Amino acid sequence: PAGATTGPGRPAAPGGGPARSARRPGAPLGGATRTVGLVLALAVLCAVGVATAGERFASVDNVMTILRLAAVYGVLSIGMTFVITGGGIDLSIGSVLGLASIWASTVATQTIAQDTHWGVMVFTALAVGAVCGLVNGVLIAYGRVVAFIATLAMMVAARGLAEIIANRQTQIVEVDAFLDVFRADVLGVSVSVWIFAVVALLGWFVLNRTTFGRRTVAVGGNPEAARLAGIRVQRHTAALYVLAGLTAGVAAVMMLARTGSGSSTHGMLYELDAIAAVVVGGTLLAGGRGSIAGTVLGVLIFSTLTNVFVQNNLSTSAQSLTKGVIIVVAVLLQQQFAARARRT
Repeated sequence: PAGATTGPGRPAAPGGGPARSARRPGAPLGGATRTVGLVLALAVLCAVGVATAGERFASVDNVMTILRLAAVYGVLSIGMTFVITGGGIDLSIGSVLGLASIWASTVATQTIAQDTHWGVMVFTALAVGAVCGLVNGVLIAYGRVVAFIATLAMMVAARGLAEIIANRQTQIVEVDAFLDVFRADVLGVSVSVWIFAVVALLGWFVLNRTTFGRRTVAVGGNPEAARLAGIRVQRHTAALYVLAGLTAGVAAVMMLARTGSGSSTHGMLYELDAIAAVVVGGTLLAGGRGSIAGTVLGVLIFSTLTNVFVQNNLSTSAQSLTKGVIIVVAVLLQQQFAARARRT
C-alpha cells in the first residue's frame, strides 16, 4: 500500500519489498572524492617537479617522456583492474609480457611478418597473452587453484619458457614496417600513448557501461550471490584472466617497439607496479569495486614520481621507499572507506 514502510523512514518498493538504494550495487562510495584526491596528489607532484627541476620538468619533451613511461604500465594496469575488481589477482602479467615479446620476435615470426604483414607480430603477441591468461583462468575458475598460486606458477613458467625460446639472448626486431608504425607520432604524441588512451577508454566503457562490467563487480563483491543471480561465475572469472593476458600482449607490442627487441627480461616485476597503481587508484583488493579513471591517475602518479626522482638525481632506493609508503597509505584509506560504508 502507498505510504507503507519496511523500517523507520524507509519506504516500501512496489510489491511490498524494501526500496532499492539510489546507489548502484558495487558502485564506489565517495568515488568523486577519491578522484579529486588523486588529481590533487598528481598536481602536488607536478608542483614539486617544477619547484625542484624547473623547466627541465615542465618541458613538453619531459611530459611526453612521462606519458611514454606510463603507457606500458598503464595498459597492464587496466587488465589488472578488471582482475582485482573481480576478486582475483594476477602476478604473471609481467612474465607474460616477456614471453609474448620473445615469441613475437622469433626468427620464424619475423620471417612470416616480412613475407606477409607486420600484423603477424601483433597477432602473435596477443595470442600468447590470451593463451597464458586462459591457462590462468581455467586453473583458477575450474581447477579451483588459489589465484595467488596459479599466477605465481605462471609467472615462473612464462619467464622460464621465454628464456628457453630465446636461449637467454635478446632478439632484435628487424621488421621495419612494424617499428615505423609503433614508433610514429600522431599529432605530436607517441603511438604508445594513444594505445594507452584507447585501452583506458575501452576499459572504462566496459567496466561502467556494459553487462560484463556489472558482472565483474558482482562476482568480486559476492561470488555466491552472483551465482544465485544467474551469472556464470566460473566462465566470467576465466574471461577476466584472458582479458589481463590480452593487455599483457598489447603491452608486449609496445615494449617491442620501444626497445626494438624481444627479451625474456622484459616486464620484470611490472606486475607489482600494476597492482600498486590499481590499489592507489581506489580499486578494492578484496574485489567488488574498481575504477579505471583511478587506475590511470595512479599510473600517472607513479610515473611522475619516478620522473621527479630522476630529474633530481635521487636514488632508486628512495624512490622504492616512497612508493611503498604511498601504497600503505592507499590501503589504509581503503580500509577506512570500507569501515564507513559498513556503518552506513
